[in-house]
Amino acid sequence: MACGFRRSIASQLSRVLDLPPENLIKSISAVPISRKEEVADFQLSVDSLLENNNDHSRPDIQIQAMRLAEKLKCDTVVSEISTGQGTVNFKINRELLTKTVLQQVIEDGSKYGLKSELFSGLPQRRIVVEFSSPNVAKKFHVGHLRSTIIGNFIANLKEALGHQVTRINYLGDWGMQFGLLGAGFQLFGYEEKLQSSPLQHLFEVYVQVNKEAADDKNVAKSAHEFFQRLELGDVQALALWQKFRDLSIEEYVRIYKRLGVHFDEYSGESFYREKSQEVLKLLDSKGLLQKTLKGTAVVDLSGNGDPSALCTVMRSDGTSLYVTRDLAAAIDRMEKYNFDTMIYVTDKGQKKHFQQVFQMLQIMGYDWADRCQHVPFGVVQGMKTRRGDVTFLEDVLNEIRLRMLQNMASVKTTRELESPQETAEQVGLAALIIQDFRGSLLSDYQFSWDRVFQSRGDTGVFLQYTHARLHSLEETFGCGYLNDFNTACLQEPQSVSILQHLLRFDEVLYRSSQDLQPRHIVNYLLTLSHLAAVAHRTLHVRSSPPEVAGARLHLFRAVRSVLANGMKLLGITPVCRM
Repeated sequence: MACGFRRSIASQLSRVLDLPPENLIKSISAVPISRKEEVADFQLSVDSLLENNNDHSRPDIQIQAMRLAEKLKCDTVVSEISTGQGTVNFKINRELLTKTVLQQVIEDGSKYGLKSELFSGLPQRRIVVEFSSPNVAKKFHVGHLRSTIIGNFIANLKEALGHQVTRINYLGDWGMQFGLLGAGFQLFGYEEKLQSSPLQHLFEVYVQVNKEAADDKNVAKSAHEFFQRLELGDVQALALWQKFRDLSIEEYVRIYKRLGVHFDEYSGESFYREKSQEVLKLLDSKGLLQKTLKGTAVVDLSGNGDPSALCTVMRSDGTSLYVTRDLAAAIDRMEKYNFDTMIYVTDKGQKKHFQQVFQMLQIMGYDWADRCQHVPFGVVQGMKTRRGDVTFLEDVLNEIRLRMLQNMASVKTTRELESPQETAEQVGLAALIIQDFRGSLLSDYQFSWDRVFQSRGDTGVFLQYTHARLHSLEETFGCGYLNDFNTACLQEPQSVSILQHLLRFDEVLYRSSQDLQPRHIVNYLLTLSHLAAVAHRTLHVRSSPPEVAGARLHLFRAVRSVLANGMKLLGITPVCRM
């Protein structure tokens, strides 16, 4: 695989440069494929070798590259050495490239790319990922979709790299909205509606009581009183709250199953209502808690009285706030999991909130605060179903399935499927995830149903179609060809381009592991699918001699394997027929 070739190149470079091979591995990168010309397989950026050299009068980079290339020799691995713009380029022996890459893909299976030299020496970490986190007693809002699929991707990637990952769903199951909901249910709630359609009914009650509270101070007062009863542990109030919570989680679990997402722990703000009082005592004992004239308690994060740096941690009636509960949750998780990293996946609107939480942990004396990380994302705009504005994720999932079934029914090449509904949902989810992951996570983007469902171009439908088509090839021609193959039969430009691209998979995984952005993997898989489409049209299997057919099937199987690996990391279930 790439790392074996990298190590071989690094060994030769280390003798010439008198540097340890380990220092050179990450400076040797696979060359992106070009449609215009055949390119070398690896390149060394001479600039990266001189990064630590502060001498501004260093010789011209191009001359450096040429001098270095002259000192290097071709061997059994490297068949050609050349120079580019500040680079030394290496072409790998073609037959060795073919044999090594294809064998490695088949042998490593789902671990292909993850066993790379780029990840060697990577310490195994305990990682907590908090994501999704919908508000209990409200239907699963589409705004939580991004947190759910991004958090799932990050957890998948970390797990694939061998880390011990804990997936936490931190539910919004406490706070003033439960005062409103409790008071609202006593006014407008129906037990039979709650049992038959819990989240829909609670949502309706919540909307109605909000309107009433805005006009009627008595409703607002009774909502406040209900939340105080909750905070004081009133048995009746807590029983009603528990019913709302249990019914909500049942509904969420059903939706997560459709998304292919699971959690190790369903936590929530309610877990920390008592521990948040301990946090307030701790802040007070450290002299950090300040009372305001209104009776609220604040912490000055600037240390010099800057009013913009004041963070409110307690209401005037002594009840806790979201930030206080987040502090209590972080401290509790450190005690429970002793994490090396904790990642919060929420929209970018919460950036300041998490800066304050991490800063407060720091001034409270928790030196592990720098292990906490916020991964922010932008807003999806314009997501509507045929029934109008979307509020609920389930409506989106149903719409995806319906539209995909209609699309599949209108295509003549669609095969008879055992479970068309399930296939339609998997293909539709792939479409949704790829549209979401193509750009930077921080970017807002305009949602487009038409773009989501295009079967051509850079879409999730195209990835699923490519996977299904390659799987069909294997089904048609069987697997007897997998024992051995003739590397000389895979020297056409289309084959070489695919092999070169397969070489780069570890680098793409490495980039995503560094910045937690899925777009590197998405773009890689889309390019792989386009290369496979070209090869499928030109490198025929059916009409070729057995030796050639076997070699080509081997190549196509390797493409399908890497495509499936990448899709699964992104949270997509590859389909075998469509």
